[in-house]
Amino acid sequence: MLTGKQRSYLRSLANTVQPIFQVGKGGVGENMIKQFNDALEARELVKATVLKNALSDTREICEEIANQTGAEIVQVIGSKFVLYRESRENRVIELP
Repeated sequence: MLTGKQRSYLRSLANTVQPIFQVGKGGVGENMIKQFNDALEARELVKATVLKNALSDTREICEEIANQTGAEIVQVIGSKFVLYRESRENRVIELP
């Protein structure tokens, strides 16, 4: 569980990160979860966008992906969300 200070720090880091995933009307599938797992292991901080034609809202999609990947939700704003999970092999981000 992230503290408020840690979440704030991660939000500041995510400010410059470009979204690398788009979730559309296909929703969240097994392949997408695998891609999120790989990206979280490599980057630790991942930003994604939910398209307007998605069947669920951004918060629901974010929570579903976070539950299935074991990641922490950093923020959900509009159609974008940010997830964080500490990497097992190549830790880059040091939390305060």
